[in-house]
Amino acid sequence: METRLLVNYPPDPNPRPAKFDPPPGTCDTHFHIYGPPHLYPYVENRRSTPPAAPIGHYLNMARVLGIERGVLVQPNVHGFETAVVTDAIAQAPQRLRGVINANPDLTEGEIAALHAGGVRGIRLNITHAHGTDFTRDGFAAQIAKIAHLPWSVDLHCDLDSVVSHAELLDRAALPVVLDHFARCDGAKGTDDPDFRVMADLAAAGNVWIKIGGADRLMGRGAAYADIVAMAHALIDAAPDRIIWGTDWPHSAVWEPGRMPNDGDLLDMVADYAPDEDMRRKILTDNPAALYGFD
Repeated sequence: METRLLVNYPPDPNPRPAKFDPPPGTCDTHFHIYGPPHLYPYVENRRSTPPAAPIGHYLNMARVLGIERGVLVQPNVHGFETAVVTDAIAQAPQRLRGVINANPDLTEGEIAALHAGGVRGIRLNITHAHGTDFTRDGFAAQIAKIAHLPWSVDLHCDLDSVVSHAELLDRAALPVVLDHFARCDGAKGTDDPDFRVMADLAAAGNVWIKIGGADRLMGRGAAYADIVAMAHALIDAAPDRIIWGTDWPHSAVWEPGRMPNDGDLLDMVADYAPDEDMRRKILTDNPAALYGFD
């Protein structure tokens, strides 16, 4: 498919409040912003041209949902240009942190400045859909540059990559965070051997899992009940290392009529964690520990 044929739709402009009261300090650990492109240009080799989704629009959505903290994950459409992240954090430095795209060319001074600007991690986007592969040397080199900082390494990868490199992820010098249930096949259920590897990794202590992106999994054929069962299994395995995010503004939506409402996505957390104390861990305590919120 040619890049020009891909169309991102804007997020739902009317988010609904959740059906439960989010705990104080609720954190969305995975959202993006786009542009505006006249200030933060898009890279030439992007897969699509999304509509602008600036930080002010995100903060309005978060206000409606009762989200008090957020972790801005740099999207590929902005390449290695980190100003789009740090400038956004500067608008609400007490409530925002950032994760930037892993850039092998960053200097020590640049990394220090990014840390001072609220960045707390790097992201490796290595999914099969993007035509990129996980390499042990590349992973090790990226960690070596930031191992002296209280950062984490965010992996947007497929579950088979997690399984193939499970020992490496478990022994990494920094916490490893898996996006979107590690893009697993929800239809295979919690007894799938690959899913069990992921759960065991989280239980071992170094791997964290974002139980967001349910709409992505359902778009690939998973039933909602399957996703809830996976969330229960992961929470049981590692209650201190499960976090959640909206994935706003939902760049993977390519067809009309499939844009999720962010209030509905937050409602899912009540199904994942019916117990109020567990919801507080997932939404507040765990992300505060990982990303250094006071």
